[in-house]
Amino acid sequence: MKRSIEDTPIVFIGAGNLATNLAKALYRKGFRIVQVYSRTEESARILADAVEAEFTTDLGEVVTNAQLYIVSLTDSAFIQLLPQIAARKEGALLVHTAGSIPMDVWQGATSRYGVLYPMQTFSKLQDTDFSQIPFFIEACTVEDAEFLKKIASILSQKVYDSTSEQRRSLHLAAVFTCNFTNHMYALAAELLQKYHLPFDTMLPLIDETSHKVHTLQPKEAQTGPALRCDQNVIDSHLAMLADEPQMQEIYRLLSEDIHRLVSED
Repeated sequence: MKRSIEDTPIVFIGAGNLATNLAKALYRKGFRIVQVYSRTEESARILADAVEAEFTTDLGEVVTNAQLYIVSLTDSAFIQLLPQIAARKEGALLVHTAGSIPMDVWQGATSRYGVLYPMQTFSKLQDTDFSQIPFFIEACTVEDAEFLKKIASILSQKVYDSTSEQRRSLHLAAVFTCNFTNHMYALAAELLQKYHLPFDTMLPLIDETSHKVHTLQPKEAQTGPALRCDQNVIDSHLAMLADEPQMQEIYRLLSEDIHRLVSED
């Protein structure tokens, strides 16, 4: 009897935000997670319990007979631990989930390797619907790339081939789109707290702004005093930020760059 792809024994190296969501999503689709490794016992145990797997905090005790190892660690930890991760796993497919690390980091450590990169922000506290999350796939052989695409396609409707250089660009763009944008929310929250106003007053604005770029190009969706070249409003805002020099400088730089971008048209 031909075995289904869901029967593939999978080991997760890492139990952070991405690993937790990806492992749970695969488990819900019937995949067999056999083991979870994490440096901390609590993280390893919680994720392992959620996907009915064993767990370990010792890389030397990671099983060596799985077919797929999904490595989801911080970039620095992955680079440091890579030789131990790859040891004694000949014949298995080893992949990392990082946007910023090239695929060839595996070269010399193992013969079968690749990348399985879901581009999304993740939290352990919130389950993620993977159906619309884009996956970017790279592997050292066509066969392994097709294998990874089959797995990703069970989770998502959006699966793409991607070179390491393309993935680095995606990751950089994602930092602007997600991390920097969220930092703006954090700065706004500080301002609102200063004036005794709740942050949830911003939520309809956040929702409308993010919704607009589903149908408009970001430049077309831009509004505000910098777009209008309303220097009176800009100067007033800068004056209000006199006691917050870092925030004042961010406001000034962003306003200038919005004006630069729209002036190019």
